Formats: sequence, C-alpha cells, structure tokens
Amino acid sequence: MPDHTRPPGTRVTIYDVASEADVSPSTVSRAFSRPSRVNSETAERIRQVAERLGYRTNPLARALTTSRTQMIALVIADITNPVYAEIVRGAQEVAADGEYTTVLIDAQESDRLERAAVERTMSTVDGIVLASSRMSDSAIRMVAKQRPVVVLNRALADVPCVVTDDPRGVRRAAEHLGELGHDHITYVAGPQASWPNGIRWRSLLEAGMELEIKVRQIGPFSPTMAGGERAAQELCARPATAVLAFNDQMAIGIIRGLSRMGVNVPGDVSVVGFDNILAADIVTPGLTTVAAPLFAEGSAATRHLLTMIEGAPGHTGRPMVLPVRLVVRDSTAVRKPSPGRARPAWVRQRPVPGPAAHLP
Repeated sequence: MPDHTRPPGTRVTIYDVASEADVSPSTVSRAFSRPSRVNSETAERIRQVAERLGYRTNPLARALTTSRTQMIALVIADITNPVYAEIVRGAQEVAADGEYTTVLIDAQESDRLERAAVERTMSTVDGIVLASSRMSDSAIRMVAKQRPVVVLNRALADVPCVVTDDPRGVRRAAEHLGELGHDHITYVAGPQASWPNGIRWRSLLEAGMELEIKVRQIGPFSPTMAGGERAAQELCARPATAVLAFNDQMAIGIIRGLSRMGVNVPGDVSVVGFDNILAADIVTPGLTTVAAPLFAEGSAATRHLLTMIEGAPGHTGRPMVLPVRLVVRDSTAVRKPSPGRARPAWVRQRPVPGPAAHLP
C-alpha cells in the first residue's frame, strides 16, 4: 500500500526506496531494470518496499541507464478499420507478458503521416511493428537501421516480416467460385500502396489461368464500406457474377450498394471478402471470406520484435508465413449455367460446401 504518512503530492523517488530497504540506489535500479543481477531476497524486499511507498518506475528515466524504455510502437494503417482490432490485441498481449507498453500509431492510410509519426516516436521506443505499412521500401529500411523493426502484411528483403498465405487464400476463393459455376471473377482492388493488394491480384491472375477462369480488376477503391459502395456502382455498369474484394469492409459495402440498386447477393452476384472480421458473420447475407489469423499476426510479429530487442538476430532470410482458410457463408451461391456453356475442366463433381463451412 502507498505510504500515507508522506505529504500529499510528494513524489516517491528511488532514494526513498533505497533508504527504506537499506540498500543503495543503484541496487534499487538494478532490481527493476535487471532483476537477474540482484539477489532474489533483496529484489523481493525492494519490490515490497516500492509497493508500500507507491513508487513507480519512470521508463524514460530508466532508459538513461539501461538504454531501454520498455515501450514498443505498433503502427497501423487505419484505426477505423476493424481488421486491426485483433492484430492490436495480439500485439498488446505479448508485449504485456514481456512487461512492455505498446504505443499505438494511426497512419490514416498516409505514408507521409506514417513516416512523420515513426520519426517522432523512434527515440522513445525500443522497437517498432509496422502493420500494413504504406511507407516505401527504402523508408522502412531506413527505420530498421535505427531500431529493431518487424513488418506485418508485407514481404521486404533484409527486414523481418510476418505475412499471411494470401496466394493460397485467393486460390481457394477462386476454386470455390469455379465450383459454383462462375467462369468470370472481378477483383475489386484496394489501395495501390498496399502490398497485399498487389499480391492478391497477381495470385488471382495465376489462379485464373490455371483454373480456366477469366479475371479482371476494377479500382482502386478506398478499403472501406464507402469504397465498396462506390465499387458497386461500377460493377453495375460492368456486370459480373462473381466478385473478390480486397477486404471484408469493401465486400460488405459492395453487398449494400448492389442491394440498393436491386441486385441480389448471392442470387445475381456472388461476393467474397478477405480477413474474416466480426461483421462478416453478422451482415446479411453472411459473407464468404478468406480468414486471416489476425490475433496470431499481431502476437507473432511482437514476439519476434521482443527477441530482437533482447539481441537475437532478426532476419531469417524468408518471411514468417501464417496460414489462412476459406470460410463459406451465404454471400456465394451456384450460378445456373447458361445454355451451351460448359463448366471449367478442372472442376470435380464434389458437393458444394454448405453455409459457414471452413475450408483449409
């Protein structure tokens, strides 16, 4: 309990703890910064005294002697995008377990704002996780030369990275739509500066060639529901029976926009999203989507960052790749074949998965 005999507003210092515990101030400092270098009984006595007096360590002051602030920065592209909620939770859980505080930075989908915020924060944190960074490769490498950095949702040579298996996710989405009889897929693109956006489009091109499915791209659009609604207008001008959206927010916006124009999903158009955010399961119809392990992304990136801060080598030569899965809900359905149009040769006579099926 705090020491209530002290005058109100008086700040407890390391010297007060040292005097009460009958040790030197340097011993108190080591007990908090490097407890392994202090006798366990002494360290426990110091902690008890500190708790009773109400002493709290100052991470910035401690950094003067230890070069550590016990803080890391987590930079996300857009705080309003629900995809980052689980990523942040995963990162914070690992950071807290390691006794680190997480500083959250919202880049607002701007490479300029992102870089400025990182430069302001760099001197006060021990490491940085860049989640879906919009900065250039050279800018990220420059930051990585100054602080331990792990990049999330982007593969970059010479910098530790954590990515999801988007090519496999796109392939499963294309196979699913092909099995339902769709021989054309329209990809609704997200931000041009987004690394996953480019990967998903290239993966769909490859899948289309292998599966005998025609593909096209429209956009880019903002990775939001409003962006999806704008995309719906273009889809009506250039009709499609199957759509793969850059993310779930856009897919939900597409469904809403098409519905307002009298187009039925999935009766007229099948829609697939990416990420499997919470809203994907509660929107009507339920959204078929490629589910990413969002919590695991945040925790894996942060765990790797903390090992780098402790001195472990960061770069392994290849990104850490996390698996994805296709979650089939009600936004996709069988397309009735037009007269004279054969289904693609690769399609096997397999049962079509039912609602909410989970495919590897």
